[in-house]
Amino acid sequence: MGRGRAKAKQTRVARELKYSSPNTDLTALQRELAGSSSTYTAPPAADDDDEDEDDTYADRWADDDSDDDWAASR
Repeated sequence: MGRGRAKAKQTRVARELKYSSPNTDLTALQRELAGSSSTYTAPPAADDDDEDEDDTYADRWADDDSDDDWAASR
């Protein structure tokens, strides 16, 4: 009980958000969408020589299908 005011306020706020149209700064939007190549720099590429060398579990969890008899073929 006692949820009437809270629900009414929530409904009022939701309606305001749904039906209001705030002033949009179209020039700022255009600048943001156009962007410039000088503001963005791509991150350096990662070296993926062989990740298994550093992986301590590489040998333990290697793909060994010799004991996979639980998935019997039909």
